[in-house]
Amino acid sequence: MGKAEKERLNQTLNSHLNTIHETLQLLDQTPASSLDKVSWEEVVKTGDQVSKQATIVGMLWTGEKPELKAVEENMAAYFNTLQGFLLLSHGSTVGAGPTLSSCIHASVKQVVDCSFKLMMETVSSYGSHNKDLKLEVPRLVGSVWEACSALKKTPATNITAIGRAMTQVAVSVKDVLRELKELKPTSSNLKDEACDDGAPTAESGVQDDDNSSDGELGNDLSPEEMKIAQSAIGVVSETTVVIRELIRTITGMLKQEKPDDGSSFVDSLEKLLKLCQEIGVQIDELGACLYPPQEVIAVKAALEEISRIISEMLAVVESFKTFSATFLQACIGLRSSITHMESELDNSCTTDIAAKMQNVAVSD
Repeated sequence: MGKAEKERLNQTLNSHLNTIHETLQLLDQTPASSLDKVSWEEVVKTGDQVSKQATIVGMLWTGEKPELKAVEENMAAYFNTLQGFLLLSHGSTVGAGPTLSSCIHASVKQVVDCSFKLMMETVSSYGSHNKDLKLEVPRLVGSVWEACSALKKTPATNITAIGRAMTQVAVSVKDVLRELKELKPTSSNLKDEACDDGAPTAESGVQDDDNSSDGELGNDLSPEEMKIAQSAIGVVSETTVVIRELIRTITGMLKQEKPDDGSSFVDSLEKLLKLCQEIGVQIDELGACLYPPQEVIAVKAALEEISRIISEMLAVVESFKTFSATFLQACIGLRSSITHMESELDNSCTTDIAAKMQNVAVSD
């Protein structure tokens, strides 16, 4: 009898899983703009219902083996609630751009994945005397709770989703800034400075040992390279300001995100995010090229790309109903830092060529 019950439960479960899989395919399709948009609050409330159903599942396993009918009824109630949750989630993507849709899909998929694991485990544990299996069900119930609770943190608007994505870029750029500030001159330069200051030779030797590990890590820059690194710090620092002001500009337009704004408004936001991510890539490239030997050509190329991106950003922001003067000032500041760094690079190249010419003259 136990084997027949288990087989029956497996068939019932597979039927429900197939239905949910079919509904999931709907989420991959863009809903028609003519459909009524479902508020994210409704999705969250339905998520709470999924969480409650998971609690009921857990309660079935606190005592003796539950009756087959009770398990089947509970399973049907759970998957009906889950399917309603998926349909509402799809409705919430009306007017959503790629970034918001991606956030919604990720949160929804987490709820579905946890639900599948829970229901599959309940069927697997049915009739088992293994205490470890029965302990696994409460743990999986907790996973469903967490996934449903995380829905409250999912962005509900395009602006919020894009703002968060830009914040991630800002964090990455700040990491590059921190690494650049950790760059140090070569130990030989430190030794020369110590000798000029009249420091004892023994102390200079200790200083060399202390910085030997830095040299191995590539933090051994010549005076000319340090000047370029310092100018790069200015560029990266000003980039963080640009991204910060861009985020402020976008979040300040929360009231503008209305249905009558049309897809063009969302497209503009998505373009700004793409440009922001592109500038993050160029900053990573810039930071990587500053470790010795510094790649001057690659650095110049990165600076040119950053300048191009800033111009495109300004063109998009200027098309909005309200233009941000602070964002414009941030862009001007970044361009000024780029100009300064390009000047340092040119001076470095001139100095390098002069040094090589001098060496040729001496050898002759």
